[in-house]
Amino acid sequence: MSGVMTELSHIPVLRGEAVDMLRVRDGGMYLDGTFGGGGYARTILDSAACRLIAIDRDPAAVARARDFAVAYPARFEICEGRISEVSALLESHGVTALDGAVFDLGVSSYQIDDPARGFSFRQNGPLNMQMGGSKRDAAQIINFCSESEIADILYEYGDEKASRKIAKTIVERRRTQKFETTSDLAGVIRSIVRPDKSGIDPATRSFQALRIAVNEELSDIAAALAQAAALLNAGGRLVVVSFHSLEDRIVKRFFADACGRLAGASRHDPAGFARAPAARFTLVTKSAVGPSDAEMRANPRARSAKMRVMERLAT
Repeated sequence: MSGVMTELSHIPVLRGEAVDMLRVRDGGMYLDGTFGGGGYARTILDSAACRLIAIDRDPAAVARARDFAVAYPARFEICEGRISEVSALLESHGVTALDGAVFDLGVSSYQIDDPARGFSFRQNGPLNMQMGGSKRDAAQIINFCSESEIADILYEYGDEKASRKIAKTIVERRRTQKFETTSDLAGVIRSIVRPDKSGIDPATRSFQALRIAVNEELSDIAAALAQAAALLNAGGRLVVVSFHSLEDRIVKRFFADACGRLAGASRHDPAGFARAPAARFTLVTKSAVGPSDAEMRANPRARSAKMRVMERLAT
């Protein structure tokens, strides 16, 4: 490791397991679709004399990647952009095929721990939550969207049962005072949603929902999986680590479709008896892989992580 590399505060979840699943080899071409703090990238590059191209929409993450370009000359490149632009970004760097791809979805510790980014309800900061390239920030949603749209966002992306009550209170409050900070919004949510036995902060679900809406994360995931899978060579693997049920549901469904699996047929739905599409991939992990007890003790943020892996079949 070159001396230019700095110690990273972000702890990559399931890093060893994910990189092992990639089966990195000398001369291979790999994608890290969510560079973040570079934990996965560094492990991949240290595993073999391979090439790696990374993507991140966050300008701060792209700036951190400059050290990697110095430490791994001619083997590492960074692209600034959204994961939904995988094909175009890689093509612009002359990459048209991959031997493996990994995505570590969700928000990074760098983003959560920086109050200025506005992702955390635990630290006061501007009501932002933009990862990069977003059309709007969280303040615009809270201060200008309709009550019904806010309620739908909180319910659909955060599974917040009190979504309508929260949305109603937000709209009533903003008539006299706009929301500007994370602490302000979190305080209003906590006045409505009381703590439960789980110990999870009452603002958690609403903040997750707003972050997903601001960054259009779910649509990006679906597009990224399709494009990355299409670029894989025979034997290449797609490794995805997700952190909540909405992400994992998209990954699970995409993997099932790509591997020629259909949900069980229903006698009430003739379409359920349709022939499964020809399998282009095979599942490497039959069910989601979670972090070990030791990893969860060392990094509580890992507790909800799920890893799924599939491999491209020879044609």
